[in-house]
Amino acid sequence: QVQLVESGGGLVQTGGSLRLSCAASGRTFSNYAMGWFRQAPGNEREFVGAITFSGRSTSYANSVKGRFTISRDNAKNSVYLQMNSLKPEDTAVYYCARSKGALVRDRADEYAYWGQGTQVTVSS
Repeated sequence: QVQLVESGGGLVQTGGSLRLSCAASGRTFSNYAMGWFRQAPGNEREFVGAITFSGRSTSYANSVKGRFTISRDNAKNSVYLQMNSLKPEDTAVYYCARSKGALVRDRADEYAYWGQGTQVTVSS
């Protein structure tokens, strides 16, 4: 069974930065793409970004492009989300997820395993 544990969330002011981490269990981490999603109260879970199994390619939602960066360290079974220039509308619970395959996907049903989420709150 794969377990994903996010960390790094918190309260930050507008324009600030946070770095989220996601640690994965299991020996096949490097075979799969990883994604980040977020969900604000009253909203559906939305795609933030994803990274291929190798880390060579990434994809981002338009709302975060140029501000957020995803990276991974396969030796540490970890994926990261660097968030800069944060805005109040970025406030949400952020989830990491392991894809069903090796390439980036932007639909939640393309992901097989999910973390418990970490809260990010951006104050205005």
